[in-house]
Amino acid sequence: MRQIRVASRRSQLAMTQTNWVIAELQKRRSDWSFEIVPITTKGDKILDVTLSKVGGKGLFVTEIEEVLTSEAADIAVHSLKDVPFELAAGLRLAGISARVDPRDALISHQGQTLVELPQGAVVGTSSLRRMAQLKAKRPDLRIEPLRGNVDSRLRRVREGEFDAIILAAAGLIRMGWAAEITEYLSPTCCIPAVGQGILAIECRETDQELVTELEAWTHAPTRLQATAERALLRTLQGSCQVPIAGYAEVDADGCITLTGMVADADANHILWHQATGSEAERLGQDVAAGLLAKGADAFLPAGR
Repeated sequence: MRQIRVASRRSQLAMTQTNWVIAELQKRRSDWSFEIVPITTKGDKILDVTLSKVGGKGLFVTEIEEVLTSEAADIAVHSLKDVPFELAAGLRLAGISARVDPRDALISHQGQTLVELPQGAVVGTSSLRRMAQLKAKRPDLRIEPLRGNVDSRLRRVREGEFDAIILAAAGLIRMGWAAEITEYLSPTCCIPAVGQGILAIECRETDQELVTELEAWTHAPTRLQATAERALLRTLQGSCQVPIAGYAEVDADGCITLTGMVADADANHILWHQATGSEAERLGQDVAAGLLAKGADAFLPAGR
């Protein structure tokens, strides 16, 4: 029996997601056993400032990739939205789960939707992407930083510290907390983060047994979505320091529609571009090119 060591962040959500992936793989390979290797990442340690101010890429991934490359673990389970466009050398995203609801979710203290929140309501989020789109819809809102695990964020809105907070719906659904959601924000209202709602399993390229098994487990339509969205991110050389969003939809014929967004760091100017195609990588590049043609270059870091 082969033992598979699984690297995971320590949070309750991360462990829930990791255990789900393990259960999925055990259905396929009863001859494998699994051991979780818990990892604390830089993003988990720094909770008093927004992610955009911490800087750098891979705040929730770098330490995990180091464990993979050193062969202290065999696979890692990531929320794909946390994975930078460039992986560490010798690693690959071999497994892609079927996407759970990609939308952002609003949880409000008094059960009010986004349009029902009073003038000047305090909304918690540390995502520049969410801030930009919220400001576009409701410029009167007061948006305040919100970090910490999902449970602590929910507690703060329940106690009235915030009038509302914004979280990824997928995490709440996976935790069994969907009843907490006041309103699902449609992708036309708030375009999701690249990869939001998708779990990605990373492994070493040289571990052919794992690569083969994970690719066979992969959900093909979600792989197309992930490829298009990440091609957009890669072409723009995006990071958490710039508000970038990308959301792909795939129809029954395999035709992909990708919507991309870029905003300036202060969320005062927003650009959108949408295109349709059948080749995911090219489509992501084309939508990025459309955004750049509209002036997105001015919002992106110099020398990207």
